[in-house]
Amino acid sequence: MARPARADDPRPRCPWAGTTEPMIAYHDREWGVPRRDDAGLFEFLILEGAQAGLSWATILGRREGYRRALHGFDVERVARYGPRDVARLMADPGIVRNRLKVEATIANARAVLALREEKGSLAVHLWGFVGDAPLRHRFRQASEVPAHTAESDAMSKDLKRRGFKFVGTTICYALMQAVGLVNDHLVSCFRHDEV
Repeated sequence: MARPARADDPRPRCPWAGTTEPMIAYHDREWGVPRRDDAGLFEFLILEGAQAGLSWATILGRREGYRRALHGFDVERVARYGPRDVARLMADPGIVRNRLKVEATIANARAVLALREEKGSLAVHLWGFVGDAPLRHRFRQASEVPAHTAESDAMSKDLKRRGFKFVGTTICYALMQAVGLVNDHLVSCFRHDEV
């Protein structure tokens, strides 16, 4: 069940939003809002992959660092990164300095460009996994929200086949939640009906 997060704003929220301003703002303004822009989808693809083994609060706290380090998530520019850029990113305290994740970021940018050649856009491809319309769930408890679904399984398998990295089914489901392919706000959360 959703609960009020702050005394000055008693609206009920999903429990994961916690009580910190950055998490509440992310929950209230972004999470679950349908995104159809390739730039935003690429950003979340990278951030969700970076989250593997970490908390979302950690990644959210480094989001601006990622934006700066990856030139505003410019997919064409990131796709051209080479060894010097890997070294630069590995020395950047504003991001998660994990070599596999850094190299995956570059590989994913290249895979996005290849996907665009075939499908026209990342958005068209990702939204195809949900029939081009958000899946609207009606979960009452956080424990009901799955870690993955048949759709995220299919997305993960497809993206891996295309050379994407850090796109396991759980990461794909988190991506789907973040960019509004699914609405997993609890029914008692004030955002459920808004998104």
